[in-house]
Amino acid sequence: MANTDPSPVTAWRQRRQRQGFVRVEVQVRREDAGLVRDVASALGDPAREAETRAILRERVSPVRAGGLKALLAAAPLDGIDLDRPRDFGRETAF
Repeated sequence: MANTDPSPVTAWRQRRQRQGFVRVEVQVRREDAGLVRDVASALGDPAREAETRAILRERVSPVRAGGLKALLAAAPLDGIDLDRPRDFGRETAF
């Protein structure tokens, strides 16, 4: 008779999925592997997750603008002269 119980690894993965976790595979350079593990550990630690998430969003995540208008509204335009002289074109000879 075949054993129908899930393996311990399968049971653990299913339990983690019910808790809201997903399995992610990334490929990084060897020297960055420890750093990626540390980031994942910090995100999984309830005491550090909020601060780690805020830092990563601020430093790493791209700015998601809602289009050109939102991008321009968020741009730092202090000290930039946006006025330019009116250009009436050039003389043409017919």
